[in-house]
Amino acid sequence: MNIRGWEWLILLAIVLLLWGPAKLPDLARSIGRSVSEFRKGLKGVHDDLKEPASNEPARPEEPKKPESV
Repeated sequence: MNIRGWEWLILLAIVLLLWGPAKLPDLARSIGRSVSEFRKGLKGVHDDLKEPASNEPARPEEPKKPESV
């Protein structure tokens, strides 16, 4: 989806009407923090998937049943 310059201006005008110029810095700051937390979460998931499976606790082997004679 390509958004041209005049479409950005219309979007900005709507945002200004809805939240007003005084609340825009707070809105931008909260969006930035949300994106940052989202990226941290994705990095954590990515790191968990990259770790080798050897970090998992070893399962004890089942005891062997004695062979009947």
